Amino acid sequence: MKKDLFDIKGKVVIVTGAGGKLGSGYAKYLAAAGAYIYAWDHTMANLKSVLGKETKNLRMQEVDITDESAVVYAIAEILKKHKRIDGVVNNAAMNPAVGSDDAKKQFVPYEHYEIELFRKEMDTNVTGMMIIMKHVASVMMKQGTGSIVNVASEIAVIAHDHRVYQAKDRYKSPAYAASKTAVVGLSRQWAARMGEFNVRVNSISIGGVASPGIPEDFAKRFGAMNMLGRMARPHEYEATIQYLLSDASSFMTGNNLVIDGGKSAW
Repeated sequence: MKKDLFDIKGKVVIVTGAGGKLGSGYAKYLAAAGAYIYAWDHTMANLKSVLGKETKNLRMQEVDITDESAVVYAIAEILKKHKRIDGVVNNAAMNPAVGSDDAKKQFVPYEHYEIELFRKEMDTNVTGMMIIMKHVASVMMKQGTGSIVNVASEIAVIAHDHRVYQAKDRYKSPAYAASKTAVVGLSRQWAARMGEFNVRVNSISIGGVASPGIPEDFAKRFGAMNMLGRMARPHEYEATIQYLLSDASSFMTGNNLVIDGGKSAW
């Protein structure tokens, strides 16, 4: 019987930012596909609120990814049980939803943007990712196998059009755009480092998702900016992540997959 190249059963995978809407979806989907998922978030409360109880295939770990010692400890705990790590989905990021309280500080004109907030965003979105890859790299190199998927954004390849907000003094965070662009470059360099060890690193640049809480009028305007005329649905990136973690993408590394409904191809 021919092997299913998309099969990820038994693979040990870390998913960061799993206490969020997209991250929790990735964790649940991959666990349902048979992988052993370690869901990371900076608070256990976030994880439990969206993932519920732990299962055989889905474990939760409270990890501050900007704290190197915390990352090292969490990885050691996984290795104690499984002796290996097959994949990482670096999804954690500071990206408040439009209309939320957190967005008020991050959507201001750039000349008024707080530098400490800029540093915090870069630390979470880029430095945290670097810390994880640094300490997973030695594990995967020793194994001679592994796949890392770093979640970037459509604004890593195009500029965000602020006119979509239809409001004065509302702008997408400059740190978010800078950090997601950095994710693509960081992914390429790690791919160049780990290719000789048969370890693959790719990024995905995703478009906006029409999740609960996003104002309906904003979702319509945002969706009208791409070729499909809508925002992405919450589940539409999950199979791509499975593909990148599986043997189906065994010759793909150093790449950035753009999944934006054709927005950047206009």
